Amino acid sequence: MKLVSWNVNGVRAALKKGLHDYMEGADADVFCLQETKAHPGDVQHVSWKFGYEAFWNSAVKRGYSGTVVFTRVPPLRVTNGIGAGGHDSEGRVITLEFPDFWLVNVYQPNSQRGLTRLDYRTREWDPAFLAYLKKLEKKGKPVVFCGDLNVAHKEIDLKNPKSNRRNAGFTDEERENFTRLLESGFVDTFREFEPGPDHYTWWSQMSDCRARNIGWRVDYFVASQSFLPALKRAWISPGVMGSDHCPVGLEIKI
Repeated sequence: MKLVSWNVNGVRAALKKGLHDYMEGADADVFCLQETKAHPGDVQHVSWKFGYEAFWNSAVKRGYSGTVVFTRVPPLRVTNGIGAGGHDSEGRVITLEFPDFWLVNVYQPNSQRGLTRLDYRTREWDPAFLAYLKKLEKKGKPVVFCGDLNVAHKEIDLKNPKSNRRNAGFTDEERENFTRLLESGFVDTFREFEPGPDHYTWWSQMSDCRARNIGWRVDYFVASQSFLPALKRAWISPGVMGSDHCPVGLEIKI
């Protein structure tokens, strides 16, 4: 089963930049997109090909945040949000139950310039999201979650760690929370296959950063440790354009 995740930075913009062609060529069983900035009706004129069923979770605020999952493997159940108060108005989470595992598509909050949302991200969102993942595991199946997590975990995960130390996505608080999540029973699947540097998934659109590969790895597939035997390969596709992020993928044996 082939899974692909991509922060498309606006699905309508991505469609104009070749999203359809990419989906056709990638031939994944499931596509998880983040930062769609759209409601289903905004792209109702689009013919979504290739036999996929779409499940949307759009933000209440139009043109902001949002997630969608396209799957050609019928899920047993689909739910939106994490069922926790003020966390579910921004369209950040979609969960699909499959026979062998849970798949969670997530667009985690950005701490923002000036770290104006750091407290919300690290003291409210992160604990609530981890509790949600553990609740799913307790139902008897492993969890795979993917998306733009808005954090570069270790220094190897961005080109210039020293100069970005207190910038959003590389604060001690965000990194420590991600470490805590992994220590609770999850694995960063890409690092199970590739331990080396210079693998990034987001690049600033200034100063020709992408061509120079001055980037950050902030997009992930993370899985329950019990799911390790099912992991076949994980990858990053930096050559795919159409967004300031690139797709990431995971192939599993089920």
